[in-house]
Amino acid sequence: MERAVETVRTPDERFEALPGYSFEPHYVEIDDGEGGSLRMHYVEEGPADGDVILLLHGEPTWSYLYRKMIPGLAAAGHRVIAPDLVGFGRSDKVVGRENYSYTRHVRWVESFIEKLDLRGMTLFGQDWGSIVGLAVATRNEDRFDRIVMANGAIADPRRMERMVEVMQDSPMPEAFAAWQAFVAASDELDVAMIMAGGPEGADAMPGFDPGLTDEEAAAYQAPYPDASYQGGVLSFPALMKPQGEDDDVYGIWTAAWEVLDRWEKPFLCLYGKLDPMIGHFDAVFIESVPGARGLPHQAFAEAGHFIQEEEPEALVAAVNELIASTPTGQPG
Repeated sequence: MERAVETVRTPDERFEALPGYSFEPHYVEIDDGEGGSLRMHYVEEGPADGDVILLLHGEPTWSYLYRKMIPGLAAAGHRVIAPDLVGFGRSDKVVGRENYSYTRHVRWVESFIEKLDLRGMTLFGQDWGSIVGLAVATRNEDRFDRIVMANGAIADPRRMERMVEVMQDSPMPEAFAAWQAFVAASDELDVAMIMAGGPEGADAMPGFDPGLTDEEAAAYQAPYPDASYQGGVLSFPALMKPQGEDDDVYGIWTAAWEVLDRWEKPFLCLYGKLDPMIGHFDAVFIESVPGARGLPHQAFAEAGHFIQEEEPEALVAAVNELIASTPTGQPG
């Protein structure tokens, strides 16, 4: 069957000799939702029979974001799975930002976990990895035993005033709107520049400079030889509203929160408070999700949005402790 949309695949040589990232690549073909397939890349480390930890990245990152965490989680005996979302990293990239939607990302990740038949999972989500991951987890409750949010969020359409309140607690409430406008006006993103502090530098966008070396910042640019590979990166900021008739953003969010309102499995929050976009969203989860009560949530006063770069050892220790202290197969 002829594909309805064009795809591109980043050449393997773009991923050679990236600092701190020497993991063997793994691939799986997923359903693209249009009668075809897409190839998703993932890192897999640790014993095959270990507790599964699913690490989901956000924007504009890829599984490189987790390179400092994967070894410590695997060494603790966990099976660590870190995929690249469609449009990112070594995964296939659909050409054109108009060919991405929130609903498609949710379905692509669902197809990924179904193809690998992942169960007993601990979801670790950040940024869009949380917005997509929480939808996937609440739509597939039987596959997930725990949730860890590290600078993650998902809006509740039933309580938007609370969402606005949390944004106002941010050190820069207008940060997300500014980011949306910047990307909407761009035909191509300098991802290395963004990961080095942003278009105006760290002083203008506090909380978005994780202190990378030039080589590390350049590694985030590796998946994108030119603008034709950036449909996914360019589309994400706009996906907070429906992109078409089949894109049920608000319906998926509402359904997710209906599950989270009764979610009694462990739900841990680990947040960098310098993050001007979602660094204070942990308050919503802690006050609303039953499974968050009594857990040792952590707030990192000097960490920002890309907390995996800044506090990897603390995040690894917290996840390992959560899994060790909470048995699998708890009722949801």
